[in-house]
Amino acid sequence: MITAQAALETRMLLRNGEQLLLTVVIPSLLLVLFSTVDVVDTGAGRAVDFLAPGVLALAVMSTAFTGQAIATGFERRYGVLKRLGASPLPRWGLMAAKTLAVLVTEVLQVALLTLIALGLGWSPQGDPASVALLLVAGTAAFSGLGLLMAGTLRAEATLAAANLVFLLLLVGGGVIVPLDRFPDAAQTVLALLPISALSDGLRDVLRDGAALPWGDLGILTGWAVLGLAAAARFFRWE
Repeated sequence: MITAQAALETRMLLRNGEQLLLTVVIPSLLLVLFSTVDVVDTGAGRAVDFLAPGVLALAVMSTAFTGQAIATGFERRYGVLKRLGASPLPRWGLMAAKTLAVLVTEVLQVALLTLIALGLGWSPQGDPASVALLLVAGTAAFSGLGLLMAGTLRAEATLAAANLVFLLLLVGGGVIVPLDRFPDAAQTVLALLPISALSDGLRDVLRDGAALPWGDLGILTGWAVLGLAAAARFFRWE
């Protein structure tokens, strides 16, 4: 039942034009644009080496947080979650299916963005296992926050808030603009955000060839625990 629901959720994600805009089109355009046009000072080295890890983090956020929050929020509003909750599929199974759909979509995103980045001259370094662990931790963190938002706010409020957060974190999360371009006080706060931790962690591994960045992984784990626990406690199915 979980596999069948996960397949359905994945098809719905991939057939939704607005979702594809968030999950595929925007990250791809940002990667190509800022890698080929000298608009933002990304520091020493090639722009694509800085941008590719950040755009991978953005892709995770767009699917696990923004897309999932909006879709789940409207499913809750229209009573879809209530009906599914009364089906033989247990509620935890529905959440597991949604998580599997997110992971499948992210695999496709990462594959596509990696191919684009390689075509732009990207030369990734580091250990793939460390990259995978960071991506999984980031997915858990953003999923918890997305489900918390979808399960506590009205659908319209979720739509507005999720898109606003997406734009704010795109600008201030170290995806396109390095954090060291911000004032020192702001850097301290921004570095604690999940998108910043995921961007910086991926950049440390993929650009600098560093070992697993435990500090960034710890931040992501903390957000994941808090977000998932809060979502489990406060999520309303109706």
